[in-house]
Amino acid sequence: MEHRQTEAPPSYDSVVNQNTAPPSYTSLQTLSANQIQPYHIPQPIPQTPAPRVAETIPSQRRQVFCKSKRCCYGGSSGATVVVVLVVIAIWLGVRYGPTLWTLSKSTKETDICPPSSVDCDGKRDCSQGSDESRCVRFGTANELEVMTFKSRVFLPVCAQGWNKNIADQTCQQLGFRQSHKDGFLLTNSSSFQSINSQFTNTIQGSVNRSTSCPGQQTVSLHCSKCGKPPFSTRIIGGSVAADGQWPWQASLHFQGYHTCGGTLLAPDFIITAAHCFPKETRDSQLPSNWKVYIGLVSQLQLPSPYYVKQIILHENYDPATKNNDIALLKLDKSASNMQPICLPVFGQTFSPAQQCWTTGFGVTRQEADSTSTSLMEVKVDLIDSSVCNSPTVYDGSITENMQCAGDLRGGRDSCQGDSGGPLVCKADDQWYLTGITSWGDGCGKQNRPGVYSNVGRLLMWIYGKMQQVRP
Repeated sequence: MEHRQTEAPPSYDSVVNQNTAPPSYTSLQTLSANQIQPYHIPQPIPQTPAPRVAETIPSQRRQVFCKSKRCCYGGSSGATVVVVLVVIAIWLGVRYGPTLWTLSKSTKETDICPPSSVDCDGKRDCSQGSDESRCVRFGTANELEVMTFKSRVFLPVCAQGWNKNIADQTCQQLGFRQSHKDGFLLTNSSSFQSINSQFTNTIQGSVNRSTSCPGQQTVSLHCSKCGKPPFSTRIIGGSVAADGQWPWQASLHFQGYHTCGGTLLAPDFIITAAHCFPKETRDSQLPSNWKVYIGLVSQLQLPSPYYVKQIILHENYDPATKNNDIALLKLDKSASNMQPICLPVFGQTFSPAQQCWTTGFGVTRQEADSTSTSLMEVKVDLIDSSVCNSPTVYDGSITENMQCAGDLRGGRDSCQGDSGGPLVCKADDQWYLTGITSWGDGCGKQNRPGVYSNVGRLLMWIYGKMQQVRP
């Protein structure tokens, strides 16, 4: 099969035929293009269920197939049970239809902005606050940069008048509970944002543009202690991860079964892939159907779950091309005792040859009939988009919001069950979330590396949504 730029990306789960198990991380065979068929799982992969709680709304479907990368939904039933469930579902649709809509409408609400709305003036004009959600970012060394409706460009914040209270309020504005660390940097900038005499509820409403700053000192701000696991020893890729090695790793359980991976971004937020919540399956977008387990290394020893309060999908996610394959989960309570991953700063880049790591509970063996019960890790290389878009690889299917990683020779890759999990790279003794496991053609095949959502390109969306639904 030829891959043309106008075609949708190939299924991440493509193998020889639908009855063949996904290939392993470490030993894979190259398949010719005419052998590849879209991969799906005819019967649910056996998985270890999470501890269950009573459900007030029985699901209408116990089996969901993910058309995109590496995820499957567990559960099956016989014909008799299906009939019973259908009858129950019809009754519930009549009795609780409005309630179901209320539970799921949070992912579908439209932001309404009046004609008089002004971006970055510190006043919320739009119904969901989008006019004030893209006004703050972090530059090199976590330099705080703010844009106002007057400046129209991002400028560093002068350190004069800065204090811990302002630091906490700024981080709270961005969706964090409080600030972790702040400091000062020397800059050669000729323009600044200077703190007003009175701080308002947003940093962009509390600064004015200035051409002077005492000592040329600007603010450096860290909103969380992130990216530094308690252990730093490395295990060769494709092996079981050590306890505490990846404390930000999350396992997302749909109706009691591991379905996708995720990453703790802030005490109240998990970042994952949008394709884990297919719109054609209504149940998958109900927060009550999901549980989140954080910091685990085994599906056989699950910690206490976190429950999902809200599912936030990228409004421009395209299921056909997998562009903007990103989602946020707002948790019902703070995971303040768990260490999150660091987000890259604006403009931060990682070299194409830099080795990074991806982790997950996906399948690991050629003949595997179940996802891994242990957290697996594999070292992968970042691959330049120009290479990944070449005719011999993905032939133009990689957008600017995607990042390829793996090994063009094959053998090192993520696979089914890893969707939504992290691709992390280390810099300055900290780990940064570089990508979100999204899609690919098969698992570990030659010239078919894994494709990840490019977090660096989606930073403003991430911070914007965290601000809109902050605790």
